Amino acid sequence: MNDFIVHAGDDLQAAFDRAPEGAILHLTAGEYRRKAVIRTKGLTLVGEGAERTVLVWDDYAEKIHADGKTYNTFRTWTLAVCADGVTLRGLSVVNDALHPESKGQEVALSVYGDRFVMEDCTLRSTQDTLFVGPLPRDLIARYDGFLPDELRADRPLSQRFTRCRIEGTVDFIFGCGDARFEDCDIRSLRDARNVGYVAAPAHAPEQAEGFLFRRCRFTAEDGVRGVYLARPWRDYGLARFEDCVLGAHIAPEGFDKWNDTDRDKTARFYETPPVPGRVPWCNRWQKASQSFAPAGAKGT
Repeated sequence: MNDFIVHAGDDLQAAFDRAPEGAILHLTAGEYRRKAVIRTKGLTLVGEGAERTVLVWDDYAEKIHADGKTYNTFRTWTLAVCADGVTLRGLSVVNDALHPESKGQEVALSVYGDRFVMEDCTLRSTQDTLFVGPLPRDLIARYDGFLPDELRADRPLSQRFTRCRIEGTVDFIFGCGDARFEDCDIRSLRDARNVGYVAAPAHAPEQAEGFLFRRCRFTAEDGVRGVYLARPWRDYGLARFEDCVLGAHIAPEGFDKWNDTDRDKTARFYETPPVPGRVPWCNRWQKASQSFAPAGAKGT
């Protein structure tokens, strides 16, 4: 039998490390306040419901690490998945540091594994809630010697999120993974800076899948307004929105080009059915089965 029971008082990291490949860990109801990494291939975590089984930690980008440096975005995760074929069901992953206006980014879940699946779960933080790897290639090079190799792998990665609730404020779904979100609730929270961006894709030009939001509901806390569906974290960032339900908090323009950059010339943002009033540089691309290369781009 590869089924094991884990309780809230147990050492979560030790449970992950002991588990054999393909094991199923049943996490009983409770709060698991521990920062942890999954390195076991094919591991499945099953909670007792997203409101009952909660993995939580509170690191943030401006916090000073034991090495004397700031944590940086990419060391703030509550849970990091560094193995392929991992599945999470019926639990929450939370970063409860709060106050990103002074603390910076606060990642709840970072995924560096391929064929990752998350079903009926909740992800909750503020800025940068969910990172779907890999990193952009310039950061893979920049963080050599700063991040461990398992967080710097340069390979295609795919992730699937089904019936999940993802909450945040700024760029709270970001990265370079080919990530599919189906029937999810994407919820924008209040931010003291009065800004809001959902997705921040950074895909390489040769990637043709990117982020896909299908039949998702975009909702918000009371009083939240002017939230953009996406802005390109790097040139050629790719995000598609198909048959989604959008709340009144979504800005009429829909998309932002990222500050004073020229990424509106390369960003690949696609929305169907089309919504009147969107920025003129969205929906310029062919359908997903086509090239998705921006008009006028040189090469791929």
